[in-house]
Amino acid sequence: MISLLAALGVAALMIVGALFSLIAAIGLNRLPDLYTRMHAASKAGTVGSGLLLLAVGLHAADVATFGRAVAGIVFFVLTAPVSAHLLARAAHKVGYPLWSKSVRDDMIR
Repeated sequence: MISLLAALGVAALMIVGALFSLIAAIGLNRLPDLYTRMHAASKAGTVGSGLLLLAVGLHAADVATFGRAVAGIVFFVLTAPVSAHLLARAAHKVGYPLWSKSVRDDMIR
């Protein structure tokens, strides 16, 4: 059985993780181009998913489940930003345009 303090911590992690996931979803809908959308999805989505996994691991109160949750967090942190960067680079190489109000293109050599 989980204590009241631990339950409040898990609830806080779930709420903050859900808010980060909501921010990522809003960013996907509101941001103007592919590059900024991928930034929102990779950064806020990774933090939101990581916090939700941490909440699951703490709530389970089992070392094996907590270890799997931490492994999932590490996997998200290592793969989501790298894959977003590679997708943005591929989109840039095939000529996907930047937002018209972008002031600088850092990928031009």
